[in-house]
Amino acid sequence: MTSPIFAFFDPTYILVIVGLLLSMAASGYVNSTYAKYDRYRAQSGVTGTTAAEYILQQSGINNVSVHPIAGNLTDNYNGGNKTLNLSESTANSSSVAAVGVAAHECGHAVQDATNYAPMRLRTAIVPIANFGSSISFPLILVGVLMGMNQTLIHIGIFLFSFALLFQLVTLPVEFNASHRALRILSDGGLLTADEVPMVRRVLTAAALTYVAAALATFLQLLRLIILFGGNRDDN
Repeated sequence: MTSPIFAFFDPTYILVIVGLLLSMAASGYVNSTYAKYDRYRAQSGVTGTTAAEYILQQSGINNVSVHPIAGNLTDNYNGGNKTLNLSESTANSSSVAAVGVAAHECGHAVQDATNYAPMRLRTAIVPIANFGSSISFPLILVGVLMGMNQTLIHIGIFLFSFALLFQLVTLPVEFNASHRALRILSDGGLLTADEVPMVRRVLTAAALTYVAAALATFLQLLRLIILFGGNRDDN
């Protein structure tokens, strides 16, 4: 006889839990790795801000401004208003980790300036992915409430798939930005030969968060397909 507790247990929740654990593990790893190498001061003495300004200048990018923002590891590049935003912990720090993160965001600015195709594709997908993520679950819910209306449910699943597409396109964009950052730091003399491998570890840890996010989104999509992807009658 089935226990009342397990009668209401949905085994597909395991997929959601696995995705959550992957995301938490990746986030914990990047935070611990950054904290480790944030203790190492760059021998050049440059801060994240001065490193970013130097890299942009050396790359011939004169239309991007560098700004400090609140938060920790909230660094980002905004191609819309051409700003490179560095969190306070990065902007004012001369640690190896901070210089590496600043260089990574500069990598995105270089991608933008050189019309890097995957970055253009990701930018184009953003509004579709945001729309799909916001409306997919309401559509699926309405489909279920209407007696398992497969048309609405399948449309909802299809729209949610754009969130996964966005995550997948993000991977080469982030990996390439890190590759550019390491090359710039190696060639520019901002870090020593011993410091560059430290940055590589920080950026690798950061890249794993994007991999984990893609896997978590894939598992969520897989769960929706398992639950609602079958061909059932609407009656």
